[in-house]
Amino acid sequence: MGEVGEFAEALIDQIGVELNEEREIADTALKISEDPEFRIKFESTREIAGEVLARLKAEASGFTGLEIPDGVGVEFPGLAEFKIMKGRKVCPTQGARGFVGELFEAISREDTEGISGLIRRDTAMFLTYSTYAKSYISKITTTYGDYLDSRIYLNEFVLSRYPQIILYKRGAPYEAGYGQVNAAYRGAVKMTVLEELVHSMQGSLHDANREAVTEVNRLNEELAGIILSLGDRDARELTDYLQLQEVPDDFPIARRANLFFMLNPDNFVMNALGPKVLTFTKVEVDPKIAERVPRLPGIYQEWLGPIQRHESVFAAMEGMAEFCVQGVLAGDADFAEYLRIFTGTDITAYRIRKSAGRDFVRAVFDRHGTGAFGRIVRDPPTTKELGEPQAYLDRQ
Repeated sequence: MGEVGEFAEALIDQIGVELNEEREIADTALKISEDPEFRIKFESTREIAGEVLARLKAEASGFTGLEIPDGVGVEFPGLAEFKIMKGRKVCPTQGARGFVGELFEAISREDTEGISGLIRRDTAMFLTYSTYAKSYISKITTTYGDYLDSRIYLNEFVLSRYPQIILYKRGAPYEAGYGQVNAAYRGAVKMTVLEELVHSMQGSLHDANREAVTEVNRLNEELAGIILSLGDRDARELTDYLQLQEVPDDFPIARRANLFFMLNPDNFVMNALGPKVLTFTKVEVDPKIAERVPRLPGIYQEWLGPIQRHESVFAAMEGMAEFCVQGVLAGDADFAEYLRIFTGTDITAYRIRKSAGRDFVRAVFDRHGTGAFGRIVRDPPTTKELGEPQAYLDRQ
């Protein structure tokens, strides 16, 4: 098979748990459809979204004081198309955009030959962006929807099958539990549509986040190229020093891949220093590591600014969506059933769940009311202000 082929298979293996869950969902749904005892029919995700969209647009806009852009609509991609859409969320450098699209498409088809070809074409890009593929695709069965370029994408594969599976596993008589499960299903669709409508109103935040993440990816592409160009001696000695798993000499890419995945700042700095790095102004690098990768201290230092902007902006974006769901759907009976049946909790537990972004938004909302959302969109917090909302309020 060779090293490149093993790399491609390893990537598919790393998302194997998710792929198995997808197959289990599909197989269970097929079994249900063939069971003559199960005659329950749920509305389609498309029907529910169409019914609630106009009302949720009005409520989201009224709650936040922000306008929903013209042309925002809802789409219902299949599973493979949803994965490809996630690839379009990555924010690569300009030169990597086509590569990332092809990578996500190959993974969505579980096409190891296609993945192998991409590794051969540009190994540095593969190392940089395969981490996104693993992260995004390994969460597909717990992702109900997403927003991109004026479109709300609902994960119909999951949303349309979960209610059937939940009701089926409860057992007969199915009619007795239909009302509660159907309400929970409607609540899930309402919540997802509302969250993504809030994201549609965050135009300048999307721009700031995209710019920051693109810069992070540029630095990781550079680091991947540096690591791949290491001489054999430096690669072996650095592997030993970092106590990484030893790799045979006839697997040179694997050895350097291990080094890249260890040393890229998203892993090495964040895991070593934790969230507190988001308030740092300088990162120190072990001299023994810097001796073999002299550019590493500069990369880490350049990485600090964009990763801090990304973390603070992204947390504010997610916090706005969560806070809006909490405010708009707090009294919604369908949402209450969603929390109870789909997540095993209730609105009280949902409100007290820790979320730095939502807690920040709540603090600004308590001071400025509906005007809080426009303020945050125009002037997002720093990472320090995210954890200390009063500092943000003091400069307003």
